[in-house]
Amino acid sequence: MSKETINFEDIIQVIVGASALTIPVAFSEESWKLSETLPTLNLIVIILLSLLFINIYSFQGIFQGQVKHRLSHFVLRTIIDYAVTFIVVFIILFALNRMPLLEEPLIAFKRIIILSFPASMGGVIVDGFDKE
Repeated sequence: MSKETINFEDIIQVIVGASALTIPVAFSEESWKLSETLPTLNLIVIILLSLLFINIYSFQGIFQGQVKHRLSHFVLRTIIDYAVTFIVVFIILFALNRMPLLEEPLIAFKRIIILSFPASMGGVIVDGFDKE
């Protein structure tokens, strides 16, 4: 598979990897309650850590350290991986009836961010399996 494009197979791999790490955590009441108490600064740190880990793994596992002439693709891949993870987490929480989007949108958003942390790592790792 070419590292120059992001195709449907890549998206499916991110979905599978994100789901694999989201599902066990999504059933945890601790993660639901954490979303009610975690301050905004901590959420920002979680987002930054998620993006950092996606970038570190992509840099070495998918791009083999060769991003100099493919920087836009590297950034685009990070954004797509995180966005797909975000959607997967949303769907799983919605299916579990733990997505109070209309009643408490801030709590819903916090839950997505919290669960996207492990999910994003799972997504990018599975996406990188066939790149080596």
